[in-house]
Amino acid sequence: MSGTLAAYEVIRRRALELVEEHQVDPAEDRDEARSLVGQAIDEYQRRALRGQGRRLADPDRMEDRVIRSLADFGPLTELLGRTDVEEVFVEGSRVTYLEAGGRLRAIDEPTTEEENRHVVDRLLAGTDRRLDASNPMVQARVLDGTARLTAVIPPIADRLSVTLRRYALRRETLASLVELGSLTPPAAAFLSVVMKTRGSILVSGPPGAGKTSLLSALLAAVPSTHCVRCCEEVRELSVPLVHGSFYEARPPAVDGSGEITLRDLVKTVLAMRPDRIVVGEVRGAEAFELTRAVNAGCGFACTVHANSARDALEALVNAALMAGENVPEGIVRRVFATSIDLVVHLDRFETTDGGTRAVRREVMEILALVPSLHGDFSTQPLFSRSAVGSTLDWTGALPPEELAARLARALPNGVELSEILEGSVTMP
Repeated sequence: MSGTLAAYEVIRRRALELVEEHQVDPAEDRDEARSLVGQAIDEYQRRALRGQGRRLADPDRMEDRVIRSLADFGPLTELLGRTDVEEVFVEGSRVTYLEAGGRLRAIDEPTTEEENRHVVDRLLAGTDRRLDASNPMVQARVLDGTARLTAVIPPIADRLSVTLRRYALRRETLASLVELGSLTPPAAAFLSVVMKTRGSILVSGPPGAGKTSLLSALLAAVPSTHCVRCCEEVRELSVPLVHGSFYEARPPAVDGSGEITLRDLVKTVLAMRPDRIVVGEVRGAEAFELTRAVNAGCGFACTVHANSARDALEALVNAALMAGENVPEGIVRRVFATSIDLVVHLDRFETTDGGTRAVRREVMEILALVPSLHGDFSTQPLFSRSAVGSTLDWTGALPPEELAARLARALPNGVELSEILEGSVTMP
C-alpha cells in the first residue's frame, strides 16, 4: 500500500469513528461531516509532526476525497454517475468497468477492499437486503432502482466480489432494437403481432446478450387491455403497464422467516387473472409453476440462460424438474412442447472498428415449436442468421397452423402473415 493510500485509510477510519461518535449522517449534514473529517486530518498531521507518519502535501484534496467516501461512494462516485458505463466489477481492492462500447477499463484512483466494502454497504443501505457473515451473498436493486447489485464476501468468495449492472435508461421497443441492428424489420413486425395475442415466448442467450432488453421491448408491444404480471428475483424490467404490475422476491429475515421466492410470486399471480405471466429469469422451481399457468390458459414470457434455442427448451424442462413435484419428465416436456409458441435466441460478440472494440447484441434465431406425436420438442426455424453479423433472414417457413390462425386474427384487415414475414408490410 502506498504512503498516500495508507494515510487516506488512517484518516478515513478516524473520520468514520468521529461520525459515529457524533451521530452525524454525512449525506444529510455534509458541512458537519466535513468539519469532522478536518478534525481527523488535523490529528494525523500532528502525529506526522512527531514522526508518526508522513505529512500530507495537500490536506484539502485529502479532505475532499474522504468526504466523497463518507457522503457519496468514494472512488466510485464519478463512475456511478456516468451514463456510458454498463457494468462495474469489484474484486477486492481492484475496480474495473465496462463502457457501453464494450471496452473494459480500470479506474485511475487506487482503492482498498475495506473502502469498497463500505461503498457496497452504502448502496445496500436503502434496501431490505443485507450483506454479512450470516448472509454472505446478496442481490438488490440500488441507485434508485437503476442498477442491480450482486455481491459475495468471504467465506463464500476469497475476497469481496461485486458486479453492479446498470440498466439502460432508454425504453426499449422492437423498433429501437431494429435501429441497433439486433432485429430486422420483418422479425420485429412478426414479434409485435405475436405479442398482440396470448402467445408464449422463451427468450434465451448467454449473460449480457440483451435478453432483458428484448423482453422489455416485447412487453412494450403488449396491448393495453392485456393484464400482465411480471415476477423477478431482483427487478430489472421497467415497462409502463396500463393493466398489471411488477413483483419482486424477498430474501429471508435474520431469523430465517418471511422469505418470498420467485416460485411463490408466480403461484400468487396465477390467482390474479393474468393474460400473460412474465418471469424475468427462470433458474429453478418457478419453471414448474409455468406449467400450471399454461394449463390455466395464460400466456407467458420469460428469459433463460442457454447457448442455443434448443438448449433453452431443455434448460426450462430441467428447471421445472427442480421443483421436486415427482412429475415425470415426459409430462413436463409435453406441457411445454404444446404451450410454447416461440424461442428467440440472442448472442453477443465483440467487433473491432478502427482499433476500437465494441459489443454487438443480435437475435440469432427465432424458432417456432410445431406439434409432435411423441410430445417432444419439434421446432421450425422462422428467422435465422448464417453467422454473427449477417442478416436475420426469414427462412420461408410459416408458423404452425394453430399459431398462424391466432396471429391472423391479430392482423389488420387485408394483411397476410406471409407479407409480415417477407417484409412487404411494415410493423403494424
